[in-house]
Amino acid sequence: MLARFLKDEGVEYIYGYPGGAALHIYDALFRQDDVKHILVRHEQAATHMADGYARASGKPGVVLVTSGPGATNAVTGIATAYMDSIPMVVLCGQVASHLIGEDAFQETDIVGVTRPIVKHSFSIRHPSDIPTVLKKAFYIASSGRPGPVVVDIPKDMTAPTERYEYVYPRKVKLRSYNPVSRGHTGQIRKAVELIMSARRPVIFAGGGVITGRASEALTALAHRLNIPVITSLMGLGAFPQNDPQSLGWPGMHGSYESNMAMHNSDLVLGVGVRFDDRVTNNVTRFCPDARIVHIDVDPSSISKTVHADVPIVGAADNVLNEMLNQIGQRTEAQEPLDEWWETINAWREERRGKLYEPAAAGEPLKPQQVVEAVHRVTHGDAYVVTDVGQHQMFAAQYYKFNQPNRWISSSGLGTMGFGLPAAMGIKLNYPDEHVVLFTGEGSFQMMMQELSTCKQFGIPVKIVNLNNASLGMVRQWQDLNYKSRHAHSYMESLPDFEKLIEAYGFKAITVRTPEELEPALEEAFRSKDELVFLDIHVDPREHVYPMQVPQGAMCDMLLSKTERT
Repeated sequence: MLARFLKDEGVEYIYGYPGGAALHIYDALFRQDDVKHILVRHEQAATHMADGYARASGKPGVVLVTSGPGATNAVTGIATAYMDSIPMVVLCGQVASHLIGEDAFQETDIVGVTRPIVKHSFSIRHPSDIPTVLKKAFYIASSGRPGPVVVDIPKDMTAPTERYEYVYPRKVKLRSYNPVSRGHTGQIRKAVELIMSARRPVIFAGGGVITGRASEALTALAHRLNIPVITSLMGLGAFPQNDPQSLGWPGMHGSYESNMAMHNSDLVLGVGVRFDDRVTNNVTRFCPDARIVHIDVDPSSISKTVHADVPIVGAADNVLNEMLNQIGQRTEAQEPLDEWWETINAWREERRGKLYEPAAAGEPLKPQQVVEAVHRVTHGDAYVVTDVGQHQMFAAQYYKFNQPNRWISSSGLGTMGFGLPAAMGIKLNYPDEHVVLFTGEGSFQMMMQELSTCKQFGIPVKIVNLNNASLGMVRQWQDLNYKSRHAHSYMESLPDFEKLIEAYGFKAITVRTPEELEPALEEAFRSKDELVFLDIHVDPREHVYPMQVPQGAMCDMLLSKTERT
């Protein structure tokens, strides 16, 4: 039933690791060819592979693990997906029903363990329930505000001696779960009135624009009203970054002009955003002169951290299109924004050419110039995956995204080790595309065993290791706040990455100087069918700037080691 349901649901790949409680399911998967199982080397990698696929495709990723440690190893990946609203269905084997609560071998109450970090969870009570429960799981995971759903499956529920009629449920109805799609017309009208009368408006677009497939409507609205667009880190690509109305992303390491514009705005149209602490900084000083219009499909996100003057619950695509319709019917003129754009362009000019100083010949490479070089060689058209740390921020700052679903990064939980398996999940499903992982030697070593999975299944991702021999972001905070007392932030026993990668049977290239960079990238990206690891040694003293001053307003930023606003 389980294997047949996955086929009927259109699932092509399932990522997992076998164990006793899940062996009946594995046996069923072995006896069919439609759903392909990818054997990871650690269950956390299975969840990140499913997560990466889901972010790139918008469809739920599917994970299969066994009970006890198999299920608990998946917890970090479940939390990663939950924090970023990523659709995922996690199938967990469980000990037989009569053993639950007996502290049986490899028993864990995974429903209880994951309750705070899932959208919903189910436990199979009878084998005949499997198709209906799984249909509910997929529907909940992918509708409304997406998220991970755990399905706990006791081993006796999949015993091959138990046989029942299988019927694929075409539809599912849940009495207590009815996500809103259309926004309230009156609230949308109030929002339109505020937008049309604003003199310093900004659109703040988040990951909800991408998951809600609302990028086209967002772009049309921004162009119709000539409003500057700021995207959150999760929203990169929701609005084309090569568009002159794009100001980049705001917050802790956001661009100077985006932070200044949001702080000085008189209206913020938030679409599919959480207004999280990495954006707002000190929430009591956030956008002091701005009215807030907040559109979100999840009512619990509205006014959670920032009070919304006009809350609108609904799917981003529907609400934005309704806004466009109402604007088209209005006869009143929009307030002119010429003065606002003059101010914004002055902020842009203020920082032009001051972002960083590229390395000269013979000097240590700057991580920023590496990211820019990768952007050039891939023509800005790759799926870009990151781990977490300085390299993540540099990639977000210097690789420009003009399409949604191309920026793949753990933004909410900040999970080191996310990158390699997430990149693998994308490359497996999009073999004709360049998939680039920006990582650091700290993050990479957390999941590097998945190179073995790459070898087994032929997954040719490109890995760019910005090697500064340290936990760069930790070291940066220690430089700024702890008088450069680098407590356990330096990696003192790194492997020879070339030999390590070659031991798995792949190509590795070491880059130490600016002169070596371009030829190495050309060689690495010549083919989309070969895994290449680029170990690029970068300046270990480099910091990520801008950087917001803790507990300040959005406009309070460190601009370099010697400058601040």
